[in-house]
Amino acid sequence: MPDTTPERKALADRLTEQEHLSSPAWRAAVEAVPRELFLSSGVFLPDDDTGLWRPVTPDSVSPHEWVEIAYRDESLVTQLDGHLTPDQATEPVPGFPTSSSTVPATVVGMLEALDVEDGHNTAEIGTGTGYSTALMCHRLGEDNVTTVEVDPEVAATADAALEKAGFSTWTVTGDGLLGNPRRAPYDRLIATCAVRRIPYTWVRQTKPGGIILATIGPGAWSYGTGLAKLTVKEDGTAEGRIIGRSSFMPARAEASVPLSGDLTARAAYADTERNTALSPAVLEQWMPAFLAQLATPGAQLVRAHSSDGRETVYLFDTGRESFAALTRDGEEWTVRQGGPVAIWDAIEGAVTAWQETGEPDISAVRLEVTPEAHAYWIGDKPALRWQHRLD
Repeated sequence: MPDTTPERKALADRLTEQEHLSSPAWRAAVEAVPRELFLSSGVFLPDDDTGLWRPVTPDSVSPHEWVEIAYRDESLVTQLDGHLTPDQATEPVPGFPTSSSTVPATVVGMLEALDVEDGHNTAEIGTGTGYSTALMCHRLGEDNVTTVEVDPEVAATADAALEKAGFSTWTVTGDGLLGNPRRAPYDRLIATCAVRRIPYTWVRQTKPGGIILATIGPGAWSYGTGLAKLTVKEDGTAEGRIIGRSSFMPARAEASVPLSGDLTARAAYADTERNTALSPAVLEQWMPAFLAQLATPGAQLVRAHSSDGRETVYLFDTGRESFAALTRDGEEWTVRQGGPVAIWDAIEGAVTAWQETGEPDISAVRLEVTPEAHAYWIGDKPALRWQHRLD
């Protein structure tokens, strides 16, 4: 394998130009840690023509091509369906990504936002390939980094790669939602997976004044999620805000099971039917999607087309046995709702209030975590305040 020092320096240069990388210490880490070491089992590249995933390993392509792939400015899928790795496949395969090497811009941008200082005891939730772990080990020292990975095979592969890179850190196999109390309390805690809420366990395991950084999406949607940065307070609560858009694979324990079966049967018995001035197309936008999850954290969004091409947009909250079904009639939309929760009413109210407030960016969202609940708010408007109890 060729020396990748030039590629690492070029990566650091690109990240600096894109304003994801600014501190000399993190730049030194990016230039020192070979990303290719953490892709030893290969990657799955998307085949746009077939919708399948093409396995590529270091041995299946030339060294030059492999290095080019390893240093792409994109996320690289390393596992499908919770078990299949590229070195186990010989031809394109279907599947759902369950582990990846996240795009370096996101990794480094989050590490910069963590505001670490020398000697900080830091926990990482979601080891993945181990690349971000290695960057933290270089910056903070291997004894100051604890990383937790739920998948035993992923954890073992990452641990081997970390050892090869020269880092004997604390690699723990377990449910990251529980943190790792044996190495607590932490000065910093960072999650490289998306969560529906910040587990209060993380707050308990972080020192007062410490920072928690994690991607949050109350409904576990694949988009419409935000990077939350919270500071733990002396009273055992944590408060902060969403500092920007962020997208990660959901924590394994919180991944949604796709709805199956006859969707029309699920929405057969409506309690109400009315016209709505708000098109469900608005939910394709990032901020409205985030608001929809705040307003109805248990709802899943499904788009369906009938044989005559007619579109129906469904929102199902299976836990509360509620649904909303929206159909287009010319330029207007009709919504049918059923169950104890009026899903579309809640979403329509939140998005409309946001529009009336001037459509602030996701960074306007503040949140507080207590032992009992999560509270979110934008400004002082009551319609833009939500409380999600933990019971």
